[in-house]
Amino acid sequence: MAQKKTALACSECGNRNYQVIPTQMGQTERLELKKFCKHCQKHTLHKETK
Repeated sequence: MAQKKTALACSECGNRNYQVIPTQMGQTERLELKKFCKHCQKHTLHKETK
């Protein structure tokens, strides 16, 4: 069975840079992580998209 993946998009430029496999254990809000954006060349907040 294939796993469902979601993308993380940069909050500044909007590029989808990372793919993650979310855990569904009662999670109601979207995942937010501070990751490096290769387009902005700095660490920015990345939010989960559909």
